[in-house]
Amino acid sequence: VQLQASGGGLVQAGGSLRLSCAVSGSTFSINAFGWYRQAPGEQREFVATISSGGTTNYVDSVKGRFTISRDNAENTGYLQMDSLKPEDTAVYYCYAGPPGRRSWGQGTQVTVSS
Repeated sequence: VQLQASGGGLVQAGGSLRLSCAVSGSTFSINAFGWYRQAPGEQREFVATISSGGTTNYVDSVKGRFTISRDNAENTGYLQMDSLKPEDTAVYYCYAGPPGRRSWGQGTQVTVSS
């Protein structure tokens, strides 16, 4: 399984970005999908996940601002990020699969200026 993340960039505080993650392979629809992020000097942090059935979960700091979704027909997952804050600046990594058997994308940089 290979994952290709895209959509990062530089945005002003209050702006929006939509991250995409294209997933190869035929098992995307039956596995969980999600995003982590890692800021400079920090540990990788869970951001959001969506189950195969569409149940979502978010870290408290992004609730109400970020929306995770998936298109099983296109083997692609998304992270819509609105009302961005400077503290959202990080490299964002997508993953697919259950704990212990996850595959990861290469990361996409999100920078939010104040």
